[in-house]
Amino acid sequence: MGGATEQDISSETKLEAELIEAMKRRASMGTAMKSFNTVILKFPKIDESLRKCKAVFAQFDEDSNGAIDHEELKKCFQQLQVSFTEEEVTDLFNACDFNQDMGIKFNEFIVLLCLVYLLKDNANGHESKARMGMPNLEATFETFVDAFVFLDKNKDGFVSKNEMAQAINESGDRSSGKIAMKRFEEMDWDNNGSVTFKEFLFAFTNWVGIDDTDDEED
Repeated sequence: MGGATEQDISSETKLEAELIEAMKRRASMGTAMKSFNTVILKFPKIDESLRKCKAVFAQFDEDSNGAIDHEELKKCFQQLQVSFTEEEVTDLFNACDFNQDMGIKFNEFIVLLCLVYLLKDNANGHESKARMGMPNLEATFETFVDAFVFLDKNKDGFVSKNEMAQAINESGDRSSGKIAMKRFEEMDWDNNGSVTFKEFLFAFTNWVGIDDTDDEED
């Protein structure tokens, strides 16, 4: 597997455990979402909100190399007034540096901010919503959380293939069943049969289509 020490593994597991706990607490509050189609209908709005985040990403990518490094991430948290210990910053960085290329790309940055939102929202009640200073983005993160909670029928912090099938059946759209299973396979990139919130977010940013291909427009 190359390079992961026991310490890396345990710290990432600790972060994953915190996220699962945070998601369980959120799941216990319920979700406003009634069907999987609701999620799909929100794609254009989510897309627009995430594109606006490009400016935020560019602001923190001080050397303009298309990735945020560890030091740039620390400055980003300072500016957003989110307090993390050095260890927590490192854990988040490692968890979201999906390609292990020592830098957070734009879609990884979205995932990272959403994980921060979830962790901080649970830690401080709802006061953190105003504190991140990105109301539009926070509404989008709330949609992500809501969608995941909707799919997580047994509220254990994971989405299983059965839960995905159940969500599709509830929507009554048989034709979307095949699409949903394909979506599930895209989410479950370690093929262990269950999807974490982090896996869900990475898949979501791919579906909505935010990536680096539109940079030529500048």
